Amino acid sequence: MSASGLGTTQLRVARLTKAHGLKGALKLELYTDDPDKRFTPGATFTLQVPRTSEWHGKKLELVELRWYNSHPVAFFAGVTDRSTAETLLKAILWIDEEVRTQPGEDDSWYDYQLVGLTVVRNGVEVGTVRRVDHLPAQDLLIVGTPAGEVMVPFVTEIVPSLDPVAGTVTVTPPIGLFEEAPEEESSAVDLSGIDLSDPMLAARMPDDADAAMGDRDDHRCDESASDGHNRAPSAEEPRS
Repeated sequence: MSASGLGTTQLRVARLTKAHGLKGALKLELYTDDPDKRFTPGATFTLQVPRTSEWHGKKLELVELRWYNSHPVAFFAGVTDRSTAETLLKAILWIDEEVRTQPGEDDSWYDYQLVGLTVVRNGVEVGTVRRVDHLPAQDLLIVGTPAGEVMVPFVTEIVPSLDPVAGTVTVTPPIGLFEEAPEEESSAVDLSGIDLSDPMLAARMPDDADAAMGDRDDHRCDESASDGHNRAPSAEEPRS
């Protein structure tokens, strides 16, 4: 969901994960650092659910938020039994928020502030932030590049600076995050045009050339053993 002009935008604050008890309560997976502010009695939430859901296009009003064994559990108006609660599983809750309202911490950002930013490494554009994935361990910036999507851990060591006004986010990723590490140059020895029957030359060859000679000798042995007939191929090993 995107911002609507300069008035308000919608922020994702939680996901309904599991029915709790028999009275319609639901466990929450929080996407906010300030649940006491977001989940106050009377707060209303827009639901993100499939179009086929009976809840599509509807809102929920919070009656109460409780904590059970450090897990947030919410009670909503009109959801009074477990069967009804189970129809809401996996629904995502969104709230309306003033665009000018910023998080309390200087290094905290809303998703809508990050999506669309140009990702820069060493002064060169490498992609664009497509979305933010919130995982238990850390958040990930999903960056779209010409080669596909790249998952960038949203930590200071890798994302040292971010400027929504300028529209850029600077990254210092480890080698291989945005591209494969350079392959080592091949050290294979070209034996074409070399007389392998010369014993003096063979004695001066490096080990890898000896191995190559062995490969050629083995190939000749295979051809002589076939007596002009095709050998039956060996069975392929199952793929792991």
